[in-house]
Amino acid sequence: MNIDKVGVVGAGTMGNGIAQTFAVGGLDVIMSDISEQAVQRGLEAIGKSLDRLVARDKMGAADRDAALARIRTTTRNDDFADRDLVVEAALEKVDLKRKLFGELDGICKSDAILTSNTSSISLTKIAAATKRPGRVIGMHFFNPVPMMKLVEIIRALQTEDEVCRTIEEVSRRIGKTPHVVKDSYGFVVNRVLVPMINEGINCLYEGLTQPEDIDNAMKLGANHPMGPLALADLIGLDVILDIMQTLYEGFDDPKYRPSPLLKQMVDAGYLGRKTGRGFFTYN
Repeated sequence: MNIDKVGVVGAGTMGNGIAQTFAVGGLDVIMSDISEQAVQRGLEAIGKSLDRLVARDKMGAADRDAALARIRTTTRNDDFADRDLVVEAALEKVDLKRKLFGELDGICKSDAILTSNTSSISLTKIAAATKRPGRVIGMHFFNPVPMMKLVEIIRALQTEDEVCRTIEEVSRRIGKTPHVVKDSYGFVVNRVLVPMINEGINCLYEGLTQPEDIDNAMKLGANHPMGPLALADLIGLDVILDIMQTLYEGFDDPKYRPSPLLKQMVDAGYLGRKTGRGFFTYN
């Protein structure tokens, strides 16, 4: 199946990064969100991201302008009726995703592929909310999307072989490296990464040392480019909590229990970079 027209549900950090990546890859993109203000913020973020690439000589000005011209915005998911592929990048809430997929199933043409950028939720459960479960699959991008090479492709129990091959091909077409995994809570990357971050938070909760020392220990001792607490702030503490709760409830295993400090930070609204305060403070 040829993929030429793409829809992206969500214009936030992940959604606008995904839209930018497809547009730079030469595909026609429609990006949606719940308000005109939200889609305009997303479009502005894409413009700034492309400008930085031009300033660093990673892209020419003409290529930037061409990529921007390939992106349209909407507040109506009905505009996805002609899309070959739709990528959902909404909040990490299973009920919301199932509702969205049910709506998209009724809007999109019968052979369109519906994908989710979920970072931990069962694709099998999402696919079951549609009448085309064989054409549902996960495309898990990583932040910042334009820079990170991996796309974790998650096969739902129902996903057809042809759909998986198509998503691998389109991932390579937009300059990404696809890695196919079976459907399991957290998949591979977040099943390994997020519990590590959670354990770093527990080290702070138990008073072992200061946040800077925890991060420096992992950078100097394990050669990590960023410490677990700074990475949590970058990802968003609310997202980290959502993933840990998905792992905890999905596997019914106490080793995935979210740190009490993580819960407190989210309750306080200290979500990391996006709120200006997490384990560290930001301007």
